[in-house]
This record gives sequence, structure tokens and C-alpha cells, in this order.
Amino acid sequence: MDASPAPEDTDRAVAYLLLRLTIGASLFGHGLVRLPKLGTFHAQLMGEFKASIVPAFLVSGCGYALPFVELLTGVLLVAGALTRPAAVAGGLVMIVLVLGATSIEHFNVIGEQLLHAFALTGVVAFRSHNRYSLDRLLTDLRSREVSGR
Repeated sequence: MDASPAPEDTDRAVAYLLLRLTIGASLFGHGLVRLPKLGTFHAQLMGEFKASIVPAFLVSGCGYALPFVELLTGVLLVAGALTRPAAVAGGLVMIVLVLGATSIEHFNVIGEQLLHAFALTGVVAFRSHNRYSLDRLLTDLRSREVSGR
């Protein structure tokens, strides 16, 4: 007979769920609002980085890729699917965004990017509490298949 999880374990799982959903919703929202105006977003970014030391081809590539990466990463985090790779990808995006912001001296946005990075770090560090997720559901289904239940 399976023992019920201790209340503190359930609290940690709920806290983790809230963290994962919040950071996932933020990334999803960033990507979602940028996709319909991808050309405008790209042009604005190119203009902002005109005087930057970052080569234009890198800015251009990031400008086109960023909304798709944010959207996909957000969807995966909200679903709790491929949670670790999604959070790591989100963290790498934050590194790129911090470097980009510093290159054009937009220091005012770095705090928000760092908060996202901290949240994504928490998603990776406390993944053992990822109970309410597609990852956990699939793991449970696989273990039932293997054990024949």
C-alpha cells in the first residue's frame, strides 16, 4: 500500500508547481505577443543594437529566434514536459539577454532577466518536487508498465 506524502512534501510540490507555472507563463507570454509582430520586433531590436559591439547577424538571428524559443520554453514549462531541458534553455536565453542588454547599456532590464534566471535555476535545482507535471505522469506510466501493474 502506498503511503500518502507528508504535508510538507505536498507543500513543496505545490510551491514548485507555482514557480514552474509562473516562469513558464512569463516566457510563453513574451513569445506569444512577439510572434504576430515578428518583423516589427526584429526591426526594433536591430535599431536598438545598431551601435552595439554585437555583430548584426547575431542580433538578427536572435531577433527572429527569441520569440519562438520563449514560446516553446514557456509551453514546456507550463506543461511540465522536458522540464530540465526547458529550464536550462530558458537560462541560456537569459544569459544571452543579459549580455545583449549590457552591450547596449540597458541596465534597467537586467534585474528582470536575473529574476527569470533565478526562477529557472530554482526549477532545475528543485526538480525532485516536480510532482504535478507531464514529466511525472509519463514516469509513473512507464514504471507501471515495467512493474506490470
